[in-house]
Amino acid sequence: MTSLYLVRHGETDWNLDRRIQGSTDIPLNDTGRAQAARTGRLLASRRWDAIVSSPLSRALETGRIIAREVGLDTVTTLDAIVERHYGAAEGLADHELSRLFPGDTPVPGRETREQVASRVIPALVALAESHPGGNIVVTTHGGVIRTVLNAVAPDENRHRGIPITNGSVHSFRHTDGGLELVAFDDPIDEESVTDDSEDFVDQNAVERREISGV
Repeated sequence: MTSLYLVRHGETDWNLDRRIQGSTDIPLNDTGRAQAARTGRLLASRRWDAIVSSPLSRALETGRIIAREVGLDTVTTLDAIVERHYGAAEGLADHELSRLFPGDTPVPGRETREQVASRVIPALVALAESHPGGNIVVTTHGGVIRTVLNAVAPDENRHRGIPITNGSVHSFRHTDGGLELVAFDDPIDEESVTDDSEDFVDQNAVERREISGV
């Protein structure tokens, strides 16, 4: 059985400003680097076989910082786990999104949740199958992790309101050709959610719209 620990990248300046990032390549800020190092220290209590990252620099730097903390030399990139594309909404703050795309106005170029799931889930399953019995850290993005949670455990995700903060860890296992959410009683998962970082949906107005049904 292979275990996948999905880690959201550390904070960026656009996270801080509540600007929608998506596929725009925004680097970590100093707070984000500190968050990544803290997560790496938590993960250092386990044995890891690989670290795999989205190619976007904020996730890749997070993976490299974690690699140093856990004693691995290499971080491999996987294009399929890049952040959700938000189209014309990328770079917009909350008030700008409301002005340009009020209410339920469609956002041109926005990738649907189903499209994200169709590229991310098979890629993670293939990754797990290529490391049978392994433990893998996957540094990725809030939209990707939210999509996996929705697809794998929709009821538990809805009822428990799992936060996806910068640097947080969310664990899954590969079983029966798919993925399942590991019960969130793992100390690594609990300790990775800190008070100094907002939930992904607080930082992303498009995601808040979808959750509220707008």
